[in-house]
Amino acid sequence: MRAAVLHAAGDLRIEEREIPTPGPGEALVRVTGCGVCGSDATEYTRGPVLTELPVVLGHEFTGTIEAVGDGVDLAVGAQVVCGAGISCGRCKPCRAGRTNLCRRYRTAGLQVDGGLAEFVAVPAATLLDVTASALTADTLALAQPMAIAVHAVARSGLTAGQDAVVLGIGGIGAFLTHAAAAVGARVLAVDRSAERLDLARALGAESTLLAGERSLAEALADAGREADVLFEVSGSRAGWDEVVAAALPGAVLVPVGIQRDEIPVPLGAWTLREYTIVGTVAHAMAADLPRAVELLSARADWSDLASEVLPLDEVAEGALVPLTDGGARQIKTVIDPAATQRRPARHGSAR
Repeated sequence: MRAAVLHAAGDLRIEEREIPTPGPGEALVRVTGCGVCGSDATEYTRGPVLTELPVVLGHEFTGTIEAVGDGVDLAVGAQVVCGAGISCGRCKPCRAGRTNLCRRYRTAGLQVDGGLAEFVAVPAATLLDVTASALTADTLALAQPMAIAVHAVARSGLTAGQDAVVLGIGGIGAFLTHAAAAVGARVLAVDRSAERLDLARALGAESTLLAGERSLAEALADAGREADVLFEVSGSRAGWDEVVAAALPGAVLVPVGIQRDEIPVPLGAWTLREYTIVGTVAHAMAADLPRAVELLSARADWSDLASEVLPLDEVAEGALVPLTDGGARQIKTVIDPAATQRRPARHGSAR
């Protein structure tokens, strides 16, 4: 089989490898689509940050079951999506269903081989049978990042009728906008790109704000709204400062984007304003991945997020480099390891 193997920063090689054999509790997946995200780009440009090299990248993948190891009841031929997070199932967080906080957590595509390959062997516990959804592989390749957005919304406690802000409409921000709107919240989307704000409206945002036109606090006040939950997704210091400045007493602040710089934490002021600061990481497989597939099924066409599918040979120049330099032509880039050339994405029902 062919696989995209990261050996060092800037050193990604398309290699011929033996097709892996699934061990006990594992399944062999023939990969039909794999999304590429900012984490992959970070590992490619300045890794290893989270990766253990060499490793086959790719943690946002879908495919069909090719073979199973002992103790696995998934049917050969079933369409599956992978949550990527490998948890022990025995530690305290795992027993509470918070598998993303497993004390032995590892991720397919970061610490063990992932889905930027024609085949991958992963624990069956990371796979969800989605055959009944009848969604195309190109759409199902969006399930894992959608699950991250679902998890962030669940962590925030956002409910119907509340007001939410999503600052940064990139890969996760776009899915987060849709997930927040899906619970019945009124969403204000903020970004520097007018095109991405148009996308946010298509995904369910009630209103938008072009960053730099006026402050978020002013926009909320002018609309007569008080944000219950503010998601900072850009990972920028400016974005976090904007969110904090707009947060009224009692607000929930969710730093989804990982801040690269040290942020001052005025705990006294935050305590007196009764802010709730909510961390969020990855997703909890059992709760979030099925909901993500439901949300993907509720929308007929995702071409406005992922319009073109690339072959494995174009992972670096077509997906990782554009994500790094800001030149990405689409919100999400999906790789089809079996493809020999670029093709339009196929979304919706596979039937």
